[in-house]
Amino acid sequence: MAVIEVSNLKKYYQVFQKEPGLAGSIKSLFKRKYETVKAVDDVSFSIDAGELVGFIGPNGAGKTTTLKVLSGLLYPTAGQVSVLGYTPFDRKPAFQKQFSLVMGQKNQLWWDLPALDSFLLNKEIYEVPRVQFDQTFADLVTMLDLTKVIKVQVRKLSLGQRMKCELVAALLHQPKVLFLDEPTIGLDVVMQQKIREFIKDYNQKYQATIILTSHYMDDVKELCDRVIIIDKGKIFFDGKLSEIIKKYADRKTLEVVFDRPMEKKSFATIRAAKIKTFTPKRTVFTVKREKVNQIAAELLKSFPVVDLNITESSIEDIIREVFTGRDFS
Repeated sequence: MAVIEVSNLKKYYQVFQKEPGLAGSIKSLFKRKYETVKAVDDVSFSIDAGELVGFIGPNGAGKTTTLKVLSGLLYPTAGQVSVLGYTPFDRKPAFQKQFSLVMGQKNQLWWDLPALDSFLLNKEIYEVPRVQFDQTFADLVTMLDLTKVIKVQVRKLSLGQRMKCELVAALLHQPKVLFLDEPTIGLDVVMQQKIREFIKDYNQKYQATIILTSHYMDDVKELCDRVIIIDKGKIFFDGKLSEIIKKYADRKTLEVVFDRPMEKKSFATIRAAKIKTFTPKRTVFTVKREKVNQIAAELLKSFPVVDLNITESSIEDIIREVFTGRDFS
């Protein structure tokens, strides 16, 4: 059953275009020029209950704008949106008690108070029964290992500790839908992994429907079977992450180390391989997977190779190819 349904969603902005200098400022007093920016342009998708979906794309693709429309913060220019059977921008209290929006660059905790005070305030705002609050609070604090920090002023916490507390504050009312916008941004790799493990555990335990945006492909790879890829306001892929890897991962990487410096022009005869990075004693090639053995043999035969390593393309490289297009000539 679909919990989130989006049909032909559009969100356009009129952005003022000012010419530079004093003359431009004076001119704008009498005649203002605007440009229409299509932040979200005819987007449609649906998400079933309990799904954890990666919503990815480059900066300015329309990810955050879409989440803000889904959470009712923005009114769409056109299209139909339904979350849990509600129209988000009607902002009905019954709807607002059933979702959360967590933005990695925004804080909802009171800076000069312990996180526990913000948790208690949220309990009252969302009218969470005491028994439910106590149980959920205990679960979340245990899952995120926050017992020792919840009574410490928020401003004295590390970034990772604050992010954990932000998650607790957002989840105390057990939302059925969770929008996570860059939840691991700025965190070190250890803390990123802990947050990922928590999101996965929370999704499994509470069967929450989650949309996750992230620039860290490890977040998407470890958490999401399904991804929606958006660019310039339009969706151009919606399906299994494994499908897009299979479709675009048609090349492997050959990392070759030589026992003496080489010139880049020396590889001109290796036409089936494209140089990805070059240094005189270490060169990385990308090669179509069906020609990997042939190219590896040619390199070993014709050049003073001391080490050769063959690897699959990383997910980051695959997604980059999706966004930028591929040129393997």
